[in-house]
Amino acid sequence: MLLSKLLEHRVVTSLEDREITSITDDNRKIQENCLFVCIKGGNFDGHTVAKQALEKGAYAVVVERDLGLGEKQILVDDTRAFYGALCATWFDHPERKMKFIGVTGTNGKTTITNVIKYILTKNNYKVGLIGTIQNEIGDEIIHTDNTTPMVFALMQLYDRMYQAGCDIVVMEVSSFGLVQKRIGLTHFDIAVFTNLTQDHLDYHETMENYYQAKKMLFDVCDKAIININDDYGKRLFSEITCEKYCYGNTGDYAYQPISVKANGTKFLLNQLEIAMQMTGYFNIANATASYAVCRLLGLENENILPYLQTCAGVKGRCEVIPTGKDFSVICDYAHTPDALENILENVKLYTEHKLICLFGCGGNRDKTKRPLMAQASAKFADKLIVTSDNPRDENPETIIADILTGLENFDIAYDVVVDRREAIKHALQTAESGDVIVLAGKGHEDYQIFANNYHTHFDEREVVAEILKELV
Repeated sequence: MLLSKLLEHRVVTSLEDREITSITDDNRKIQENCLFVCIKGGNFDGHTVAKQALEKGAYAVVVERDLGLGEKQILVDDTRAFYGALCATWFDHPERKMKFIGVTGTNGKTTITNVIKYILTKNNYKVGLIGTIQNEIGDEIIHTDNTTPMVFALMQLYDRMYQAGCDIVVMEVSSFGLVQKRIGLTHFDIAVFTNLTQDHLDYHETMENYYQAKKMLFDVCDKAIININDDYGKRLFSEITCEKYCYGNTGDYAYQPISVKANGTKFLLNQLEIAMQMTGYFNIANATASYAVCRLLGLENENILPYLQTCAGVKGRCEVIPTGKDFSVICDYAHTPDALENILENVKLYTEHKLICLFGCGGNRDKTKRPLMAQASAKFADKLIVTSDNPRDENPETIIADILTGLENFDIAYDVVVDRREAIKHALQTAESGDVIVLAGKGHEDYQIFANNYHTHFDEREVVAEILKELV
């Protein structure tokens, strides 16, 4: 692409117009006649290798401070934002060619995006989905490493979706993605806010910073759908200026629970009685948000409700793992105190005997939430099994010790089994008739992460099935 076309008059340069072979912010990917964008990150500043980039063949470097490189440097105010615009141009602006729905918040994003995609697909839309578990183009599954991909990868994915005929893109928008400007020039037709509870404070440091990061989505949307049952949602609703709607126990989309059982949930939504396969009070809120999005897209009730009721939910979100036993096992991604409390509170409603919660906390992540996870689980569980999650570079026993400090004021039985597979085996061996075991934290993940980013296969569905065969 010609430099002049790539820059789209965003900045003035005296450089001779030339064919640019690639654009990158990764100094390992520099090639002859590429454009290298210098971005300052948490651990590395691309400006420090700008001169070397030119020596390696880059035609020019984009910088946000004068490095004394003459006409070979293109000076801009914000290289992150500028790189996002370059990536959009590189792929001929796919963000302008489809409708975009963004969902942000601590919990509920994955369920809402998947339910929306399910309903829209049933109404003959071709939908692209971008999220925590995987990316999807219609029925095609694409592996993902980040909830919100890096901006070049995101624009490339948009382009693939457009070329495949997608009408709408539904995506989880993370706080990382917003702060790091990974969404580029994306403008959302509809944006959803689910809730805000403690998570990622190792990155954002304070809840206020975390909130402000999430709020950024509502500067780039036409319509907002906000959960006003959440205190941060109420605040957000009062602060944003776009067209806005609210959902919760009251509001534009009001719900009222009728019954929650292991095999499904009944509730009223704007006085319409709905019986759905998904279970849990939190899924009433998720279903309501999904319904609101579809209504704002122009779908009528007869095009929404039948599919809202038949949607089975999402892998690893309150997922029942078959056991053939007289006790139940549920796999859930809950890895924040609020999410853990929510899943246990809901499951407790239909637990006939003991509720057993097995959980751990990730290494190299927010340490302050570890005791809070213990406290959240102790509120509703009858017994805890504390184990490993993704320990990464930390000692699993140290992580568990941090967790156990949260139980000092609780009179609850607990066992510590460091190895997660052995912990699951212990839970299955000791479960009694009518018990429900909640395996919390892994959800859809089919791996564990140990030191030096070593990944090993670990799918709790497979683990449960293997152990049950061993115990026969």
